[in-house]
Parts: sequence; C-alpha cells; structure tokens
Amino acid sequence: MSVFDDPGLFGRLWAATYDGPGNPDPAPAVDFLAPLADGGPVLELAVGTGRVALPLAARGLTVEGVEASPEMVAQLRAKPGGEHMPVTIGDMADVPVAGPYRLVFLVFNTLFNLVDAERQAACFRNVARVLTPGGAFVVETYVPDPADFDRDEQVQVREVTEDSATIRLHRYDRAAQTFVRQTVTFDADGVHLRPFAMRYAWPEQIDEMAERAGLRLAERYADWDRTPFDADSRAHISVYRNR
Repeated sequence: MSVFDDPGLFGRLWAATYDGPGNPDPAPAVDFLAPLADGGPVLELAVGTGRVALPLAARGLTVEGVEASPEMVAQLRAKPGGEHMPVTIGDMADVPVAGPYRLVFLVFNTLFNLVDAERQAACFRNVARVLTPGGAFVVETYVPDPADFDRDEQVQVREVTEDSATIRLHRYDRAAQTFVRQTVTFDADGVHLRPFAMRYAWPEQIDEMAERAGLRLAERYADWDRTPFDADSRAHISVYRNR
C-alpha cells in the first residue's frame, strides 16, 4: 500500500506552512465563483485552510467543505469565520456529503492530488451526484507541458542556510502521467522527508471524465479573470454543468 493512498497525507505534512508566502491571491477566484453559486449552497472539495471558502462565505453564501486532513481544518478553524463553517473529514474523491449544491469547486491543481485515474473519475461521478440540475462544477488545474518533465528525474536546490539545506527531487512516469516528489531537508535534527505525488491530465482528458459522469463543459478560461483559453495557455479554469 502506497503512502499516497492516504488522502490526509498532504495536509498532515504541509498544513503548518500552507498559508505561507507564495500562495495566489484568492480574490480573483472568489469574484469568479460567487456569481456561479446562484445563491448557493456551495461545496469546496479539499477546502484546506479555507483560503477561498472563507472569503466566499463572507459574501453571504452558505459554504461547506470536504477535507481529508484534520490538521488543515484546524488552520481553517483558527481564522475569522472558520469556526462556523461545516467541514466533513473525508476523501474528496468520495464527496462524502449529501447535497444538493448549486456550485462545487476544486481549485489549485488539487484534482491531480488524486494519483489514480479511477479516483479522479470517481470524484467527477460523485460531484454529479450532489449537484443540482444545471449546477456548476469548477476545476482549476495547470496544463501539463512535456518540456517540464523531459527527463525521468529532476533535482532542485530549494534552500541552503548555515543551519540546513533543502532539496527537491522528482521522478516522472510519463506513461502513467504521474510523478513522485520528495522534499528533503537536512538539519541538526536529522533528515526530514515530505513526499508528494500527482497524476496530471490534459484538459481534454478531464473533459472526458466529466462527460462520462454526466457533466458537460460550459466554459473554459486561462485564468480567473476570464482570459480566453488557447493553445498557449498554461492553466485552465473549466466550468462543467450538470445535465
């Protein structure tokens, strides 16, 4: 059994630093999502620390979350408004809530955290189950670029100080469309490992999963500002509608 079969692994390893510098501003996402909510209620899969869900709820919408990591939820609870947000602890692929919801969203490449193609497909099927007729499922991911993984392994130096050194290593399986990443820190206390994995997919493959689940692609943009999506876009915001 792989450690990546544990849906709470990411949060357990990264919750304490997840809201550190470098995260994108959630405001454009909130501005995009709020009108699609159509009054709500709204569900965020992998709600994490609530960086999008909490400002969306501040717009007056009823927002709920699914999150596999209690550590992430603890960070959410510590924020203003977080103590009142309903969050179900569970695997986002199972969508372990009843609904129905006018809007479900899954942002910041998190679909790819499901490292098995069938689990990704199950996520779409279960979202369709809890969406109202005509309800929206919004997915944000990067568009894979083969130039980013033109070799089987990659090594990056992340940080070097007088007290520690951190390197990041990737190993790619291009046939399976997966990679394993290991962030390794060496310091006076020893060696610290933070593993991570993804199964990436191209937009047309995500569309196929949606179609098989009974969802249709309604809109696609290159970013939250609704920049038109084209062959050079490095990311996509896709809006799928329940039939």
